[in-house]
Amino acid sequence: MSATAATPVQPPPAGADEHRAAVSTFTRSFKGATAAVRRLRGRESHRSGELSYAQCGLLFVLAEHGELAASELAGLADVAPGTATQMLDHLSAGGFVERVRGEQDRRLVLVSLTARGSELVAARRSRHEALWTAELADFSVEELRAATAVLGRASAVFAQLAAESDADAALEASAGAELTQPDTAS
Repeated sequence: MSATAATPVQPPPAGADEHRAAVSTFTRSFKGATAAVRRLRGRESHRSGELSYAQCGLLFVLAEHGELAASELAGLADVAPGTATQMLDHLSAGGFVERVRGEQDRRLVLVSLTARGSELVAARRSRHEALWTAELADFSVEELRAATAVLGRASAVFAQLAAESDADAALEASAGAELTQPDTAS
């Protein structure tokens, strides 16, 4: 028995249907935005001689944080360490980043932008900021702050769904392991 009493179900507040419809419209719009990002990522990674969206992401993280350990860069850019290593090979060969061994710990690989990498980040940032500014010019500062808060909440929803998915997978794996264990109680 739970130590806390169950909360009684309250009738929906006035305007709940309108709120539910607005949330539904938001989720459809959000899915459309994420689909556009997927298309962008796929398109850029298939152009010969150009950097991928993810590779540019590494460069932008370096521009923001400065020199980083390769493992830390991978975490901040939200890519697997092995993937970051492959991307850094390409970026280093192209002259966009420099990798050096740590002076105190030779196992540590530190990554920084080269002048060429900094120039690319500056050019892309300028182009992207101009596009975002033009597209969002009709929104007030308060509306942009509200949109930022909503996107933060959307991010939290996806983090919660990922955590639940991980927990479900662990339970399923555990249940599968129990089903395959021989019964030794007899």
